[in-house]
Amino acid sequence: MKTPKATLPEVNFSDHGDIRYLHLGTEWIQGSMHLDQPFEIQLEYVQRMMAWLLFVEPASVSKRHAMQLGLGAAALTKFCHRKLRMATTAIELNPQVVAACRLWFKLPKDDTRLAVVLGDAAEVVAHAHWRGRIDALQVDLYDHEAAAPVLDSEAFYRDCRTLLTEDGCMTVNLFGRSSSYERSLERIRATFGADAVWAFKPTREGNTVVVALREPQAPARGKLAERADMIESRWGLPARKWLRVFRRSGD
Repeated sequence: MKTPKATLPEVNFSDHGDIRYLHLGTEWIQGSMHLDQPFEIQLEYVQRMMAWLLFVEPASVSKRHAMQLGLGAAALTKFCHRKLRMATTAIELNPQVVAACRLWFKLPKDDTRLAVVLGDAAEVVAHAHWRGRIDALQVDLYDHEAAAPVLDSEAFYRDCRTLLTEDGCMTVNLFGRSSSYERSLERIRATFGADAVWAFKPTREGNTVVVALREPQAPARGKLAERADMIESRWGLPARKWLRVFRRSGD
């Protein structure tokens, strides 16, 4: 007899002024949207999930493929699809989250560049179909209590690495009320190599975004500053600020 899957949490939202928040049956925020700017990224840590842009030429971005593991309020999915004009695939386990994003968070219908797939992220990254095809893998997998990542093993991160193109990059949100950050970081470093892993300082809310490159890169600060200027002017992300709170994890 199969073990039944855990019941998926109920999805709801709340509005505070001009910001709409997504919740999974608790007060914990799982995503947000500015009602007047639905295709911009509102939360600071979600903006930092776009830091892979520092490691690629801006002119190449629209030719790349982004994948999100965990849809949240679809901020990353909408930004990659609408603003960056990328091929974009989002993997989400809970059909209520997909419905909520389409009803309340302006997630567009699937088209030739956008696919929102109902599925288990662990199964998707382990499957051969996507290997070597993803340029930007954005991992934000938390349960309704937001205590620690749902998927956080070395095996999972190895599978994530196999999805990436040669100059591909994984960004991960590591937030938890448990002291899981150092353990998660060590698993990522063990999988990608210490020289390939960069990390932000935590946000005020306690989210720490980690960037793991398929192959190590060590761009000169001048090159990073030049790209940050272009990211900020072209797409409105606070990339100059990133450079003040962003270092290779071993430095």
